[in-house]
Amino acid sequence: MSYSWVGAPTVFNGTLPEGGDSSTENLNQWYQSGDQAYIIIASAMVLVMIPGLGFLYSGLARRKSALSMIWACMASCSVITFQWYFWGYSLAFSDYATNGFIGDLEKFGLMKTLGAPSPGSPLIPELLYAFYQLQFCAVTAAIVVGAVAERGRLIPMMVFIFFWATLVYCPIACWVWGAHGWAYKWGVLDYAGGGPVEIGSGMSALAYSMILGRRQEKMMLNFRPHNVSLITLGTVFLWFGWLGFNGGSAFGANLRATMACWNSNLTAMFGSIAWVLLDWRLARKWSMVGWCSGTISGLVAATPASGFITPWASVVLGIVTGIVCNFATKVKFWIRIDDAMDVFAEHGVAGMVGLFFNGIFAASYIIGLDGVNQIDGGWIQHNWKQMYMQIAYIAAVTAYSFVVSAAIAFIINKIPGLHLRASEEAELLGMDDDQLGEFAYDYVEVRRDYLAWTPARDQPETTEHQIPQGDRHGIPQHSQMLEGKAPSESDSQGNEHTGIGGDRHAVAYEKAEREQRTLDG
Repeated sequence: MSYSWVGAPTVFNGTLPEGGDSSTENLNQWYQSGDQAYIIIASAMVLVMIPGLGFLYSGLARRKSALSMIWACMASCSVITFQWYFWGYSLAFSDYATNGFIGDLEKFGLMKTLGAPSPGSPLIPELLYAFYQLQFCAVTAAIVVGAVAERGRLIPMMVFIFFWATLVYCPIACWVWGAHGWAYKWGVLDYAGGGPVEIGSGMSALAYSMILGRRQEKMMLNFRPHNVSLITLGTVFLWFGWLGFNGGSAFGANLRATMACWNSNLTAMFGSIAWVLLDWRLARKWSMVGWCSGTISGLVAATPASGFITPWASVVLGIVTGIVCNFATKVKFWIRIDDAMDVFAEHGVAGMVGLFFNGIFAASYIIGLDGVNQIDGGWIQHNWKQMYMQIAYIAAVTAYSFVVSAAIAFIINKIPGLHLRASEEAELLGMDDDQLGEFAYDYVEVRRDYLAWTPARDQPETTEHQIPQGDRHGIPQHSQMLEGKAPSESDSQGNEHTGIGGDRHAVAYEKAEREQRTLDG
């Protein structure tokens, strides 16, 4: 052991009179204060990833749906906090259940978790461990909500998130991290959540996108992210938080935590280089979005692997992940599922790559850096059976998360009032206006106010209130689509239509000019 004590007695629990009473003894004596401080800070770092995802998704979306993506990420955190406190932690980590699939409700409402040693380390209390794991579940949910982008209603998504956490995330977390989980007992190597966090989120987002349906094709012409600076800011937030995500998964301020941070950085940076070079070969220009995508893919791949593999293997992992995930972004076109935020490619696929690498490059001397664990490595240490364990685990998590998520989304979509999809008009108008009534950018509201209250140029001022409707949808062609007309369609006199409301002022002004030229002639 690298410490002078081994933690609290295994039967100890500060919530029970026979296990420890904080009114008569100092329960902190059993735990390492430095480790506790580190995990508290790591928990706060992981929490920062949630607004980071919001900024990332907001920048990738179009302007008219930018704020809705931030709202979805932050609201999902509220839902998960309730779910995790209510029964989520117990379903994932209760050590009273022995079925190997899911926990029980013995720790409902955080009962029996105050002063017990944690499942992750005997040197930190279970109460802190539960808080740290809460952030993991919340981040995973925020990743999944990327599936709702630009055409999904927000409240049904929040209902989905509650049941998804209960029926998808908690069972998978129990499999691999629970004391009696089948994958844990079998010897699967998943350091910080390649299964429950990355594959779980990627496949769940893909399933939700399938049930939700594709965005309107006629609105996708010249589509591009609306704010690359916001994408970069979100990526930096994620990068910062991921060091707490992967470093903190050593559950102590030890050498393994430092190694995990090193490996995460190496994988992220080499992933970004590989992705950017692949994009450059097509456009002969450097892409900031490509750098962000490669960085995130590398961090995702490091999630299951950073506490198991060596730095040189992390370099290889970063390069392979950047290449594989770049090409994986094309899969959504083959299968005709509109994964708008590329959650499947950057999280699901990268998580699979990281878990696969553990079967080859896991090293027992890296695992032992925490001073607690001693586990066999992968192929490089002649542990040949590790690979089939990893592959079986990948297949189980992939199939389970996709099928169950699709079933949850399908059932919710059939409940009156909880249909997942927004109307076509709402999609054209934008999710910010339809779902929130607020906007990421003030000038959107200013423009609508101007169009709504300014009389057309050919209309003389009168004492009556004349309130032209204006262009409710921001882009005249979108209004034409709702009216069933082709964009910029002209009538028999050559006058251009602009749909419902449309650009009424420009049309009226042009008409007045034509009439004046006729009179002058």
